[in-house]
Amino acid sequence: MPIRSETSAPPRTASKFTAAIGALIRIADPLILVGGALLAYRIRFGTWHLQKDYVSLVVITTLFGLLIFGSSSLYRSWRGRGLGAELMHLGLCWLLICTGVLFYTTLIQMIGELSRLWLGAWFGLSLAGAASIRIVLRGCASWARARGMDLRTAVIVGGNPDAQRIVDTLHRNPWMGIKVVGWFATSSDRCALHGIRPMGRVDRLATFVEARHIDQVWIALPMREQGQIAYVLRQLDFSTADIKLLPDLFGLQLLNHSVEQIGGLPVLNLRSSPLDGPAHLVKATMDKVLASLILLMISPLMIAIAIGVKLSSPGPVFFRQLRHGLGGKPIEVWKFRSMRVHQEEDGKVTQARKNDSRVTPFGAFLRRTSLDELPQFINVLQGSMSIVGPRPHAIAHNEQYKTLVDRYMQRHRVKPGITGWAQVNGLRGETDTVEKMARRVEYDLYYMQNWSPWFDLRIVLLTVFKGFINKNAY
Repeated sequence: MPIRSETSAPPRTASKFTAAIGALIRIADPLILVGGALLAYRIRFGTWHLQKDYVSLVVITTLFGLLIFGSSSLYRSWRGRGLGAELMHLGLCWLLICTGVLFYTTLIQMIGELSRLWLGAWFGLSLAGAASIRIVLRGCASWARARGMDLRTAVIVGGNPDAQRIVDTLHRNPWMGIKVVGWFATSSDRCALHGIRPMGRVDRLATFVEARHIDQVWIALPMREQGQIAYVLRQLDFSTADIKLLPDLFGLQLLNHSVEQIGGLPVLNLRSSPLDGPAHLVKATMDKVLASLILLMISPLMIAIAIGVKLSSPGPVFFRQLRHGLGGKPIEVWKFRSMRVHQEEDGKVTQARKNDSRVTPFGAFLRRTSLDELPQFINVLQGSMSIVGPRPHAIAHNEQYKTLVDRYMQRHRVKPGITGWAQVNGLRGETDTVEKMARRVEYDLYYMQNWSPWFDLRIVLLTVFKGFINKNAY
């Protein structure tokens, strides 16, 4: 049965409102840091005019704070998360900033010249201010979501009392901003769900999720129905929607480590980013710091390469191509141009092959040594890429391989990288067969499942020693 036009996704009328709240928080945090320093100085010394050393420290701390805030998940939506968790995350960021300041002042032997009372009052006041503004803005967002703005759409799979609990809980808590648009029946259903629209059998799920751009799929099936759960997951292989499982009580003791509390309900995250929470903060901080240092060191080399590209053939120095990034969203990836300027057919991307006539002699050198990838450190600073992660493929290649390679689209649950586990294991260059692409995806998924900061550093070191030059890179 085709999906009727009236089920098309409603417009997100609150996007400007949500963006304004997010922008306000981003602006408020550094202002609160500066304001807290001024107020603490006024309390401690009776004047608003900071001495030169204090001004320098406030400026450096604010810049460091911007790095910490931007690298953490502090500015992500708090939908479904309690206020306590939000404030704990905020406190962790403030603790990192405070630790960094103490380390810096000790390193430059400045700590003895500063008022410890001022330092304590500064961080206490600024933390209180940041917490207060979040409490106020959380109330504003909850008010908006309770009135139908800034909603995330969800569908339920399965008909049973647990599924009805999901529906009732989300209806009772509109502040969460999750709107259940329908439910899909399975062969193991025990009852129909009340209060939401039935959408038919579960075999229509994938088509509906794609057509409506559904944000979340909630599976309410008993753990013993492994066949049905696997069938639902197979249907959603090409979707980047969040998938959540509401387990029965008998399954909780086996999978307790995966349980998340949302609105008081225990939910298993079957598929979510492996780099959420503290892991996201650690990796993002590493990315920003390393990318900044590397760009500083290689800037003379990049200038020399830019001159070489310009002299090798007419055209721009940089080549920018749309790729899929985190969540499958398009990003613009930067590279040094290695080919002569040419025009391809719409929707067609021809991979470079051995002795490709489009590649300039200088471009061939850049590609063999991976020097054409250096501008992607700019992508890292922009936040669209990571230093280590699955390599981004052309959008046309994603469309081709997502139906041919199992779990191909799951690579997009993390940011794409300049280098990756697949690349240091020799899987670079042309992927002209399904088998080659499948091997690359296998290594990418292994990296995602086993990520750690040390794994990233290992891949970076392997890239330096064996990952740049490769006979398969044309």
